[in-house]
Amino acid sequence: MKLISQEFIRNIAPQLNLLNTLGGGTAQAMLHVDKRDKGVVVRVAVPSVSPENFHVVLNNNRLTVYCEYRHQPGDQLAAPLFAQTIDLPANLDLARIDAVHEANELRVRIPYKDPASQQREIEIKQR
Repeated sequence: MKLISQEFIRNIAPQLNLLNTLGGGTAQAMLHVDKRDKGVVVRVAVPSVSPENFHVVLNNNRLTVYCEYRHQPGDQLAAPLFAQTIDLPANLDLARIDAVHEANELRVRIPYKDPASQQREIEIKQR
């Protein structure tokens, strides 16, 4: 007698994976902010999370990095796995941010603004 069919296992496995992930099955997310000579690198490592599940959102000077789990790519329901928001300083060039996922780590690179372009003399008007 077959106790559990293979079809049942195929159907239930993704749900068990989600429950395992929500219950602590995913290793703890690691976020590091590294200051370099040319800018800042935000490194996020969340083992066992695929690159498609990461999201990077810039809203004014706030950078939010989050990842979510979806059973199927088109599913409406997503389980949050990790979210972190960082307030960015004014000396970063937010127009030149880029992100790359490589070797199980997301890297968000933000260069510094050119110091020469930040300084300008303000004209004094007379009335």
